[in-house]
Amino acid sequence: METLYDVQQLFKRFGIYIYVGKRIYDIELMLIELKKLYDGRLIDHDTYLTCWRILKREHRIEESRQKG
Repeated sequence: METLYDVQQLFKRFGIYIYVGKRIYDIELMLIELKKLYDGRLIDHDTYLTCWRILKREHRIEESRQKG
């Protein structure tokens, strides 16, 4: 798992489709849903951390795009 698309595919497996309309908001909502999956013990710790890192990286990229 290396990209935002990979994280979206993980969510799809659980029937979770996220589209708010603005990419940074989508990422923020994905972080919330990821935590819920982990707290519900539906994903393991390694998967959680990998997805969390990907989402945080993408969030930083979007923030830098908005500033520039």
